[in-house]
Amino acid sequence: MASLAYGMQLPVQSQSTIYAESWEAAAGPGDLVEIARAADRGGFAYVACCDHVAIPRRLADAMSTTWYDPVATLAYLAAATERVRLLSHVAVVGLRHPLISAKQYATLDHLSGGRLILGVGAGHVQEEFEAVGADFARRGAVLDETIDALRAALGADEFPTHKGEFYAFEGLGQRPRPAQARVPVWVGGSSAPAVRRAALKGDGWLPQGDPRDRLPRQIEKVRRLRAEAGVEAPIVVGAITEPLYVGAPTWDVGRRTLSGDPEAIAESLRAYAAMGVHQIQVRFRSRERAELVDQITAFAAEVAPHLNQ
Repeated sequence: MASLAYGMQLPVQSQSTIYAESWEAAAGPGDLVEIARAADRGGFAYVACCDHVAIPRRLADAMSTTWYDPVATLAYLAAATERVRLLSHVAVVGLRHPLISAKQYATLDHLSGGRLILGVGAGHVQEEFEAVGADFARRGAVLDETIDALRAALGADEFPTHKGEFYAFEGLGQRPRPAQARVPVWVGGSSAPAVRRAALKGDGWLPQGDPRDRLPRQIEKVRRLRAEAGVEAPIVVGAITEPLYVGAPTWDVGRRTLSGDPEAIAESLRAYAAMGVHQIQVRFRSRERAELVDQITAFAAEVAPHLNQ
């Protein structure tokens, strides 16, 4: 059974109606700092930030237009925390030239002392791609090559070289270099192309909403594709859990929310480890920042110690 780490997508920085709580609309940088510090104190493996450049009107009601820039946000939080890792979940790197992304994320890794995890994904908002001149129709192929280009640009060589169909560069130096010898690249998505991309190119896989009954088949596919390609390096398998509420809620936390006794919550979450999951991304129901911080603290103190029993 895999040892189970836990991290969280930060609130406030993205406010899709699918998951944002009502209090987040009036929240700001101070709230993000306090939440990130609580996660840092609580032994969370990472805090994560999303990526969208601009949201079209047709999607604004559902997605909102509140999407903080991941590099700026994670750099801001790096200065307010000590050990928690900083995950882009996920950076739509096809919207930018790889050298631009490499400059941003190498600087973030340098400034944070090597805490970056670069999560990448293909994206799904066509107008966003069109507005910046990126290729929406071929975004999968662009992402495949961009991962290779970023591997080169974030590696040890100050003057990296990449020659591909979409991008080519050589003889161009970038400093500062990342603090890590190898920045981990986690690939997001649960479609067939995304799973294949994670298996063949990722150091980690970030599934997007796979239910528990589907995850084992997806994990087996990742392992099979990796083995068939002769990739021997281990891969970090992730999962997004159901919403959580530690303790007995006195308000309606929703039908899908796991709540109640901490040991019972931990027992339920251990099922992910049994499937071969290495890290779970948790989200807590809350009515205000203070309640969320209390939930993070309670999870770290009362649930986390039972995750790997």
